[in-house]
Order: sequence, then structure tokens, then C-alpha cells
Amino acid sequence: MAITKPVPNANKAPAAGGDAAAAAFISGAPDAPKKPRGVIKGKRQQITLTMPPALLEKVDALAAELGQSRAAVINLAIHRAVEHGLSFDGLNH
Repeated sequence: MAITKPVPNANKAPAAGGDAAAAAFISGAPDAPKKPRGVIKGKRQQITLTMPPALLEKVDALAAELGQSRAAVINLAIHRAVEHGLSFDGLNH
């Protein structure tokens, strides 16, 4: 006699955790609300930023000159760009 696997019963109730699996499936849909990426620290959200070493050296030099941290200088630059706009090859945004 051969050993066979049991055939799953279609009328059987879903296994525990089925709700979690369904929620994970639904949250993965393209139109699902996006979860914030990064780590939330108080009222701020931590992100990862990469930049060329030469630019980072300039940021660090400016931070030292201003007596500020690297993060403060980067935050200030981004804030000014967003609030006051940027200029790319004569195009103002």
C-alpha cells in the first residue's frame, strides 16, 4: 500500500492567521495606502540619504563654519529649496 498525502477539504474553516494573511494581501495592493518608510522619531521621520563624498565634505565644512550639525545644514537646505524654490538651468521651480 502506498503512502499518500491527505487531500485538503475545501469546506474546512481557514487556518488561524488567515485574517492576517488576508490583511497582508490587501495592504500589498497597488492602491492601498502607503506605509511611511523609515523610522519615526518624535515628530520627525528618519530617512537614508546618499551623496558623493566630495559633496559631503563640503556639507561638513559648511556645518563646522556655521556651528551646526550636518543634519541641521541638510535640513535647512531642503527647507529653503522647498519653501523658496530651486533653479535648474534657468528654469525656476
